[in-house]
Amino acid sequence: MNEPTSPIGAVVAAMQERLDGLPAAKRSRAVFLETYSRTTSAVAGAIEQGVFEDGPWVERWDVAFADLYLAALDADLAGGPGVPRPWRLAFDAPPDLPALRHVLLGINAHINYDLPQALLRVISDADFADAAVLGRRRGDHERIDAVLSGRVADEDDELAATSGRTLLDRALQPLNRLASKRFLREARQKVWHNTEELQRARLDGDAAYGVRLGELELLSAAKIADLLAPGQVLLRLAVAGFGVVLPPPRS
Repeated sequence: MNEPTSPIGAVVAAMQERLDGLPAAKRSRAVFLETYSRTTSAVAGAIEQGVFEDGPWVERWDVAFADLYLAALDADLAGGPGVPRPWRLAFDAPPDLPALRHVLLGINAHINYDLPQALLRVISDADFADAAVLGRRRGDHERIDAVLSGRVADEDDELAATSGRTLLDRALQPLNRLASKRFLREARQKVWHNTEELQRARLDGDAAYGVRLGELELLSAAKIADLLAPGQVLLRLAVAGFGVVLPPPRS
C-alpha cells in the first residue's frame, strides 16, 4: 500500500506533471519551473528538519504560494485570459534569454505579486490581531530566507550546467551570488510591508482589497519590465533593489 503524499509532495508532483507536458513552443517556462520544484523540495526538507516554529503552517503557506504560480502557468498554457500582468510579461519574455534571466523573472513575479497574497490566505484576521501569533508567522517568513539563500550556489551551478556562460558571467559569479542573497532578504522585508497593506484593505472590504491588489499588480509588472531591459540584471538589482513597495492608500 502506497504512503499518502504530503501536500508539498503533491505540489512537487504537480510541477513535474506540468514540466513533462510543456509544449515545445513554451519550453522556456521549464527553467523557472525546474528551479521552483527543487526549491519547494528544499522547503519540505527544512520543515521535516524542524527549521520552522510552526511547520504545519509553513506547509499550508508553501502550498498556497505554489498554487498561485500553478494557476498562472495553467492559464498561460491554456492560452486564455486570467494571467496576471507580472506573469504575462515573464511568460512572454524572449525564449532565447539566458536561463538566469528567466529564473529572475519568475522569482520576481512570484515573490513580489504572489507571496503577499499567499500570506493572506494563511494568516487570518484573528492572527493579525494577535501579536504573539503574528510574530511567529513573521519569524517563519524570515526563516525562509535561510532556506532560499542556501539554494543560491546550487541553483547557480544548475544553471551553469544547462546554459552557456560568458567569461564576464564567470567573473561576476561570486558577486552575483551575493547579490542574489541580498535581494532575497530585501524582497521579503518589502513583502511583509505589502502583506500588511493588503490586510488593512481586506478589513475595509472586497472593493478596497481589489484596488490595492491592482496597485501591487502594476508595481510588480513594472519591475518585470525593468528586468527585461538589457544588461547585467543582478548588478542592477544590487543597486536598485528587487522588491516593490505599496505606497499609502489614496485618501
